[in-house]
Amino acid sequence: MKKTTAPLALLGNISPEQFLRDYWHKKPLLIRQAIPGFKALLTPEELFELASQEDTESRLITFFKKHWEMKSGPIKQVPVKEKKDWTLLVQGVNLHNQQADELLRQFRFIPDARLDDLMISYAADGGGVGPHYDSYDVFLLQAHGQRCWKIGAQQDLSLVEGMPLKILSNFKPEEEFVLEPGDMLYLPPQYAHDGVAIGECMTYSIGFRAPAFQELGEAFLHFMSESIDLPGRYSDPELKATTKPAEIGNELLETVAEQIAKVQFTADDITIFLGEYLSEPKPSVFFTSPEKPLSPKRFEQAAQKKGIKLSLKSSMLYKGKHVFINGESFAVSKDDKILLNKLANQRFLDGEELSSASADVMEAFCLWYEDGWLELR
Repeated sequence: MKKTTAPLALLGNISPEQFLRDYWHKKPLLIRQAIPGFKALLTPEELFELASQEDTESRLITFFKKHWEMKSGPIKQVPVKEKKDWTLLVQGVNLHNQQADELLRQFRFIPDARLDDLMISYAADGGGVGPHYDSYDVFLLQAHGQRCWKIGAQQDLSLVEGMPLKILSNFKPEEEFVLEPGDMLYLPPQYAHDGVAIGECMTYSIGFRAPAFQELGEAFLHFMSESIDLPGRYSDPELKATTKPAEIGNELLETVAEQIAKVQFTADDITIFLGEYLSEPKPSVFFTSPEKPLSPKRFEQAAQKKGIKLSLKSSMLYKGKHVFINGESFAVSKDDKILLNKLANQRFLDGEELSSASADVMEAFCLWYEDGWLELR
């Protein structure tokens, strides 16, 4: 991995530290030719084909007679290119295309736990999704054609009611830019913006995860429900007769409160929950197992010769003794941790690196290979 102190052309020749200090969550940054000579990784036709697949998240957005409409994928047919004011959004292109994955990984100066996906927006002339804001940071990389961006740091984020999209009702732009292929615009969360295609264009959005605390809290309680152990059953052998049968008695309240107070969680519980939660594949993600998987012995021989790599769809994280992959967690030994952490950071291991793998790790790798979570290089 590259040192994060070096200036990056991707960030306008400033270092990741400077970007995070001066811009991240704070203010926009326009970077002309962040990737000089950049060309779209997929043709429009290839993107349309991807949008038609069942395992891809996509949306078709149209604007006609001042009315927005949105159709969720799979999108089997898009409007003709000559028709104006429509946009196709395809999420998670990095899960299906090696070059898109490599582009997304250029942003790994931000931790994987925050890095989400690469979305491609194809728009016909005049197409866009209306003035809106995102709840997360985003880099908008122009891949093909031109797009005009109007942005503003307004406080009024009220929305137009009755729309299928979150359209700002009182958009007041402060700046305007036209992006060419290779140009990139960074926007912090809740920064109002509106991008309109000038002719046919494609924009790549590198987005980041920012889960709501309410969402995390609900998911954590569900996670903890599997480990709660409260033996026994409520009883009241000293129960007294009542003249108020509809009232919940103090003894019942106090006894139940006392039992619920016994439910405790530790920092380790939160670590395991968060690792599993953040590495869990999205519902639309499906892994493909090899048609004729190698036997464990032959897999080990092939792996030590060719090396292995994580599937584009695999998410792997770690913290302390815990390793997380695709929503599952493992507690590992100190020696195994070194190799597994390296796989998580590099997303591959060469054959020589695998020579030090323990039998347990090789067994896990073989199972992951059979499940389609990793592949031979």
